[in-house]
Amino acid sequence: MSRQELVTRIRDNGLVAVVRAESAEKAYRIFDACIEGGVAAIEITFTVPGAHKIIEDLASKYTSGDIILGAGTVLDPETARIAILSGAQYIVSPNVNIDTIKLCNRYQVPSMPGAMTIKEILEAMEAGADIIKIFPGNLFGPAIIKSVLGPIPQAPMMPTGGVSLDTVKDWIKAGAVAVGAGSSLTKGSKTGDYAAITETAREFLKRIKEARGE
Repeated sequence: MSRQELVTRIRDNGLVAVVRAESAEKAYRIFDACIEGGVAAIEITFTVPGAHKIIEDLASKYTSGDIILGAGTVLDPETARIAILSGAQYIVSPNVNIDTIKLCNRYQVPSMPGAMTIKEILEAMEAGADIIKIFPGNLFGPAIIKSVLGPIPQAPMMPTGGVSLDTVKDWIKAGAVAVGAGSSLTKGSKTGDYAAITETAREFLKRIKEARGE
């Protein structure tokens, strides 16, 4: 799947699941629950112990192209390269690191750097980022999307942090091309209720579709 095809698929699905876990076993179970719920793009963060090995295992397991496997919390180009070699199909960062974006461009892998300001958003876009991760989204709320799209209508933004079932429609209606969901989606793992993750994922996707049709 080409870089543009990956980005289009992520935007069409509208939801990127952020998997943070204390162990590899829990990460695998969250991943499977998200898949069952219809999530197309799932990122394994590099805060998970042995993240690159988990990505490698999942990349070898899911080869049909139905799942878009990403790496999150990537702070530098060295980590990005490890993630890509392990099988990550896109790279997500909490910050704008130009060298990381350049590396992704070199290997034609979509990059989603985190930004908070107009300056950071433009720097990321000029460097060739595919989607700008508005992070932490809860500091601004959906209003930041509308505010940025005023002077920069071409900015493809995806909020992460503060996105819940209660707010997802507001983010999409404000102009977000997708949303990233972590704890609000995967909190069932805290009690071992992975079925709740599946149900929450389905509800997220349902509300995204509804918001796009309203």
